[in-house]
Amino acid sequence: MKILLLGKGGQVGWELQRSLAPLGELVALDFDSTELHADFSKPELLADTVRKVRPDVVVNAAAHTAVDKAESEPEFARTLNATSPGVVAQAAHEIGALMVHYSTDYVFDGSGSAPRTEDDPTGPLSVYGRTKLEGEQLVAQNCPRHLIFRTSWVYAARGGNFAKTMLRLAKERDRLTVIDDQFGAPTGAELLADVTAHAIRVTLTDSGKAGLYHLVASGETTWHGYARFVIEQARAAGVDIKVAADAIAPVPTTDFPTPAQRPLNSRLNTAKLQSTFGLVLPPWQTGVARMLQETLG
Repeated sequence: MKILLLGKGGQVGWELQRSLAPLGELVALDFDSTELHADFSKPELLADTVRKVRPDVVVNAAAHTAVDKAESEPEFARTLNATSPGVVAQAAHEIGALMVHYSTDYVFDGSGSAPRTEDDPTGPLSVYGRTKLEGEQLVAQNCPRHLIFRTSWVYAARGGNFAKTMLRLAKERDRLTVIDDQFGAPTGAELLADVTAHAIRVTLTDSGKAGLYHLVASGETTWHGYARFVIEQARAAGVDIKVAADAIAPVPTTDFPTPAQRPLNSRLNTAKLQSTFGLVLPPWQTGVARMLQETLG
């Protein structure tokens, strides 16, 4: 089996290099690859890359993920998140490949408190959300044999993340204020990569498993709850934390205005994924604790 991975340098792409390698020959590219083009700002070159590699599976981990910046560069975001994935999907379909693509909870409007299912109505609030939704639609239209995974609150040990920011601030400040009215499940890039590899294996033998799935860690929290967990874990590990345990103040989203509107409800129902692929998704705390062990170690 040959797999083409696009966007190898991102948080998810980095983990996918590890999880996909045992499945077969892996061709991993990023926007700055030279011999083969994988720059999603130049969609006209992407189809040629797919045709030259002729993979059995195309995995796209490339995206415009700067949510606030997307508000000021909507066409660029649309090229990276919608147009280019659509081109890749079309090329994948032409050679009979399975297309794997990642999307986001930002395709929903964040209302209510129930976890969203794959069939629930969408209603993105931001340029990022709208372009990611269009990307989903183009991938599905152009390559019927696809796996699309919607996820949320993605982190990894490699690179920057919310937990590392909280730890840095907790060492510098006596008091922190963190949003407590946005709900979701912190989801590790490692988990996304491992589930992706498993789903690819299953879907290649049973094409009826292709489709759209929600993929997040189990449970839920707020950014405030997430921050408290991170700081408690670090304190227990002996890290010198300046902020007191009771000095992490909960505040509403309105206290931190941003160019892009965030959904308050980022809960995603993963029942379809778990039943289809025979999986039990771990609690969000498990992945965050493992990431912190690696980071603090």
